[in-house]
Amino acid sequence: MFSAMLFAIALVALAQFALYYWRAVLSGVASQPISSRVLDALQVEETGLCAADFEKLATLLDLTPELENNHDGLGFVPAYYKIVGKIGDLLGHFSPALSNWSEQERVLCARYAAVQIEHRLAANLAQAASIRSC
Repeated sequence: MFSAMLFAIALVALAQFALYYWRAVLSGVASQPISSRVLDALQVEETGLCAADFEKLATLLDLTPELENNHDGLGFVPAYYKIVGKIGDLLGHFSPALSNWSEQERVLCARYAAVQIEHRLAANLAQAASIRSC
């Protein structure tokens, strides 16, 4: 009985660590600068990027061709975006702080998607330049 409880506690701690690590990676990528090419495609300014832009950015990422096979997709970010949005919708009425947190997390997801588009465009331009130089 004690070993099962200890194992369950270890699994919960491992899951919590994995979630915090994933969130730190998401935040680190989202803090990178976004080029004017991506912002012009969205017709917004960097300070005007909002949570509602995530769907447009996800669609734009799907439309962006991937010449290299490095899989810089969105991964679990769309699921995180939806979960945080549902939390904000359900519990935001009771706590304005929770609603603000939800909005900030969704903006973080939108910035992450914009940076992923920027990385994909840069990789495609580098690949095209290397093809032209051959």
